[in-house]
Amino acid sequence: MLKTALQLRWIAALLLALAISTVFVLLSQWQFSTAESDLPPSTDRTETVRPLTEVFTPGVELFGTTADQMVSMTGSFRGEDTVLVENRLYDGEKGYWVVTAFAVDGAPDDAVMPVVRGWVAEPDDAVPAPSGEAAVVGRLLPPEAPIAQPTEDGILPSLASAELINVWDVPGYSAFVSADEITVDGAPAETGEMRTVNIDAQPQETSVNWMNIFYAIEWVVFAGFSVFLWWRLVADAHRRSLEDDDDEYYDDDDYDDDDDDDEAGLPSDRPVPSSEVKK
Repeated sequence: MLKTALQLRWIAALLLALAISTVFVLLSQWQFSTAESDLPPSTDRTETVRPLTEVFTPGVELFGTTADQMVSMTGSFRGEDTVLVENRLYDGEKGYWVVTAFAVDGAPDDAVMPVVRGWVAEPDDAVPAPSGEAAVVGRLLPPEAPIAQPTEDGILPSLASAELINVWDVPGYSAFVSADEITVDGAPAETGEMRTVNIDAQPQETSVNWMNIFYAIEWVVFAGFSVFLWWRLVADAHRRSLEDDDDEYYDDDDYDDDDDDDEAGLPSDRPVPSSEVKK
């Protein structure tokens, strides 16, 4: 079988099988790498307040490795760009988030950041956004998905930054900040009946996607099968070559037996020409 395997065409087939197997193994490694999600950043890092402009930029998706970071920013609130987000719980009571656009100093294209200024039980409890130079410290969080349902004027079902950009008609960040502290001209901003919305960082847990692990094992099986298929084809070719050698051997042996019969004067199984038949 080794002689058959060393034929040029089977060596080329082996190289092709190995190349295909390599691709399958690389795909398996990729599936394994995506099966386990990365841990969120440690609280030692997220709880250290950093300037927003150093952490995140507009027009970029907020990933889990950046989310939950405590950030600071200066600028001014756009009081006319305020919405309420409904169905928000605070100590088991359902109410609204008060969200106002914040023009961030130094942001590209004068982008605004949606800021959750607080929670209220009723829409009338919302305090107007303060005017003047403001500073905000809060947690940077990913936006929610838009919800397609009828909404009241100024009340939205979710905090979707893409929807807010259209409502406010201004460039914005693909995220929002839940404010822990708001100061205006160095003094705490008036909150009235609004309560501060405290959102904790993500739990430090690693989730496993078992479907990706199954796909990774499947790619390994495919890699082994490609080499097995080459070996099976070589084995079949080797078996056929042995059968052809046996057929040639028996054909030659029969011919020699006929010659021996002729020399010994023995009758032969070969047909006799009609001209030699005695009448």
